[in-house]
Amino acid sequence: MASFSIAGRDIGVGSPPFIIAEMSGNHNQSLDRAIAIVEAAAKAGAHALKIQTYTADTMTIDADHGEFFINDNDSLWKGKSLHQLYQEAHTPWEWHEAIFARCRELDMIGFSTPFDETAVEFLEGLEVPCYKIASFENTDIPLVRKAAATGKPLIISTGMATVAELDETVRAAREAGCEQLVLLKCTSTYPASPENTNLMTIPHMRDLFDCEIGLSDHTMGIGAAVASVALGATVIEKHFTLRRADGGVDAAFSLEPEEMQSLVAESERAWQALGEVRYGPTPSEIPSLQYRRSLYVVKAMKAGEPFSGKNVRAIRPGFGLSPKHLDHVLGRKATRDIPRGTPLGWDMIS
Repeated sequence: MASFSIAGRDIGVGSPPFIIAEMSGNHNQSLDRAIAIVEAAAKAGAHALKIQTYTADTMTIDADHGEFFINDNDSLWKGKSLHQLYQEAHTPWEWHEAIFARCRELDMIGFSTPFDETAVEFLEGLEVPCYKIASFENTDIPLVRKAAATGKPLIISTGMATVAELDETVRAAREAGCEQLVLLKCTSTYPASPENTNLMTIPHMRDLFDCEIGLSDHTMGIGAAVASVALGATVIEKHFTLRRADGGVDAAFSLEPEEMQSLVAESERAWQALGEVRYGPTPSEIPSLQYRRSLYVVKAMKAGEPFSGKNVRAIRPGFGLSPKHLDHVLGRKATRDIPRGTPLGWDMIS
């Protein structure tokens, strides 16, 4: 698939990785904090800032029994109902315009994840440049079609989806008008463990779906994200906060500003290091060839004296014959007097 751009930022293997800072609910219901997160993300070098567009009522119903209550001991959100969690985590819709405006002022792309069709309609009114579909919504085909029908680039997280489900989702997106698609390898646990991240899926997914592939990363730190670049990831999304110690629904697995800055720098360094398949010295290595070993006369010799292990050695620098010729040299005689420290040449050997 040919590379493309989102609001002037190129996406593809020929460009540095596109780094998305995901605010999610880390604003802790403070617009001032939300704006501070935007500013910190821009200062750290993130290329985009993403929020989420939903309300508790567009996500679920207000019930706190049975399946509507989180009772998983491994969950960060144990003890809350789904409605309570989404009420706490949602980004008020009246904040969106101010957040996106601050992104534009800081030359950063601002966009969102819509969680239902009304959210797409709302975001269209704000002229967002692209859309993200979350892992838990990647089987919501009507939502995928609604976002794809805008004709804007679509980024879809693939957490939990089978190949068959992804095929259905991708087909729906393309049939609805999406021509610029990114699939993000994702493990939908919070946090995710490196052992369950399975980055080797990235090149396989690229071959299957012929589109740009990235990583929505919920592991701690930046190691998995940087490694993904070597496997062809062109987009990296990480949750972002000012300080994990401040708390918040996603703070525990979010990057802090210094870590985001490292991710931006190290992912670009990893991309630069990919290069091409190449053997032999690069132009910058050519001066280093002189420091290879080569054959030198290490003890002064007289004409007619035989070469031996006492007067010829493979040492640095590399101006003499290659060490591979040593066996052909030993036992032969010097054609002339040779001072100690002379690089050995064929003209000196009888």
